[in-house]
Amino acid sequence: MKKKKVLIIGTGLGGLATALRLSSRGFEVEMVEKYHQPGGRLNRMSKDGFDFDMGPSFFSMSYEFRELFDDVKLPIPFTIKPLDPLYAVYFAGKKDPFLIYKNKDELAKTFAGVEPDFKNKLVKYLEQAKEIFHDTEYRIVKKNFESPLQYALSLTSVPLKHAGGMFTNMWQRLSKNFDSEEVKIIFSLVAFFLGATPYQTPAVYSLMNYMELEHDGYWNVEGGMYKITESIVNLLTDRGVKFHFNTEIISRLEVNGELNGFVDDKGKEWKADIYVVNADAAAFRGGIFKRKKFAEKKLDKMSWTLAPFTIYLGVKGKIPELHQHNYFLGSNFKEYADKIFKTSVAPEKPYYYVNVSSRSNPACAPEGCENIFILCPVPDLRFKSNWDDAEQLTKTIISDLSTRINYNLHDQTISQTVLTPLDWEEKFNLYKGSGLGLAHGMMQVGGFRPANKDEVFKNVFYTGASTIPGTGLPMVIISSKLVTERIENYVRTV
Repeated sequence: MKKKKVLIIGTGLGGLATALRLSSRGFEVEMVEKYHQPGGRLNRMSKDGFDFDMGPSFFSMSYEFRELFDDVKLPIPFTIKPLDPLYAVYFAGKKDPFLIYKNKDELAKTFAGVEPDFKNKLVKYLEQAKEIFHDTEYRIVKKNFESPLQYALSLTSVPLKHAGGMFTNMWQRLSKNFDSEEVKIIFSLVAFFLGATPYQTPAVYSLMNYMELEHDGYWNVEGGMYKITESIVNLLTDRGVKFHFNTEIISRLEVNGELNGFVDDKGKEWKADIYVVNADAAAFRGGIFKRKKFAEKKLDKMSWTLAPFTIYLGVKGKIPELHQHNYFLGSNFKEYADKIFKTSVAPEKPYYYVNVSSRSNPACAPEGCENIFILCPVPDLRFKSNWDDAEQLTKTIISDLSTRINYNLHDQTISQTVLTPLDWEEKFNLYKGSGLGLAHGMMQVGGFRPANKDEVFKNVFYTGASTIPGTGLPMVIISSKLVTERIENYVRTV
């Protein structure tokens, strides 16, 4: 029997993981990518002797990587390391950060004097979050659905005690368990820096606190996060998978209502038996397939995650005040969260995340230097389309960080690159610059997200952050497993 040929559009982690699974099952795989190198948001920038992870800097649910490589009968080709502490949180006006540990006794020391009886409260809170996680993992997250109705019916299999978490928000859940504003803010950061606020995120997402603080923690990759991309690409190349970069798909070929291939920006036609889209599952349907349901007006009414404003600094000297993962916050969390999504101006006192990967991967920076990655979540391009003030926001952030760590970054910087939401949209086709695709409100999760099989063309499938099960590196690995099941079922019917 002739091998089925699969064309994968996009080389993000979802596409690469899908290619790995399909090539191990005997499919012929070819991949096209708009950017000049693979990885999507899991990418790398090299400049002035520094290497920067462009997007994700850590991940949870490390066992999903083990599942991926077990599935294709290969050892994990990179080394992962647990983070300890997980991260540090700096509040405006306070010199010392809150260090967040997975160890409950160490974490209790962090909040001593801030939250009375913290450890007992934490145990109770995490027990509930644990139940939510394990009661939904296989019923909802790791499952394909044939329709939104089937998904809605599947929700009835989730224990009724969790129903309230769908109709209250994460901040309300935290407020029932803790009194300290610092504790509530810190535990809500998993929502905020994933592109939503705890006032909009359903309470069931407290399961993310269980994931970070008890279940599996956070992990990094020896040599930098891009080792994930490089390692998988090397395995795929050894298997004969072909890659084509600087190649953007801009239209489709259709004959008598059947998909007959795609056309790139240079006019070349791309044809296969099966197509897997690792671009945004909603925006692709609207932009390439011209579906009315996913037209720009409809997409703009959906809930999207915040856009990234990212700064990459190569800095002389070592900065002991910075940990590997750091959050710098102000003193007006509720006000800031309420405004940040829809404002048309850059924040005057921005909240931001700082990663110093050279702390654990010294080869990422020249000797005696640090590489600093700064992420400031900002409104997507629906609300703020003009980024002429990018230089001013950059100066504001660097000045604020310099003051708070007592280190003059302006004078010590030898390499600087800034990417605005416009750059992220242009480089990686992120819809309106949204950093992580569709948000996770109750009407945009599970079977209510854009499906991983096309509504019209039976040989078109989707993988990645904006289809099921959702955003984040482990989620897109699960996505690759679910879409592979779809493809295997399809092949058995043709």
